[in-house]
Amino acid sequence: MPRQPRRTDTRRRIQDVALDLFAEQGYEKTSLREIAERLDVTKAALYYHFKTKEDILNSVADDLGGPIDELIAWAQAQPRTLATRREVMRRYSDALWGAERLFRFVQENQATVRDLTVGQAIRVRMNALYELLKDSEASMTAQVRSITALFAVHAGMFAMQNIDGDPEDQRAAILEVALDLLAQADAHVLSRPV
Repeated sequence: MPRQPRRTDTRRRIQDVALDLFAEQGYEKTSLREIAERLDVTKAALYYHFKTKEDILNSVADDLGGPIDELIAWAQAQPRTLATRREVMRRYSDALWGAERLFRFVQENQATVRDLTVGQAIRVRMNALYELLKDSEASMTAQVRSITALFAVHAGMFAMQNIDGDPEDQRAAILEVALDLLAQADAHVLSRPV
């Protein structure tokens, strides 16, 4: 007897197709009808899993944001050291690259995402990461370096599209830059007068 697709398989297919269409056409220009057509299912079958485009997008963000939520919870229980901040950056880099399609979509659709539930969820996660990476007692320069390390990982995903090389080497280079910024921020904190 042939294996029947599980509900989670269908859910994942819907998420993948929707994210592809959102990236190709933009979120606003993609309809549930188009998603159903691309999947070769009826709108009723699609509604069984998701009622709106935003429901689909939220489910993708929840699934891909899970590792970031776990990272934040882990980091909040750790000592506030350079070693912890470096590990946060490493793990965040892994999570970000695992969710590359979503973050590319978010980057390319910032105006739309800002007004959606997913935009708020991303802001909450980013603010939590900022707080984990910066030392609020540090100088402005050190704080900027710490927060810029996070942006380096994001910007690097897009900048590397214009630099030839092995994707793993590119990713390692981006992470090296982010870790260097954290180390500079820490050195700046350690060298300030008491």
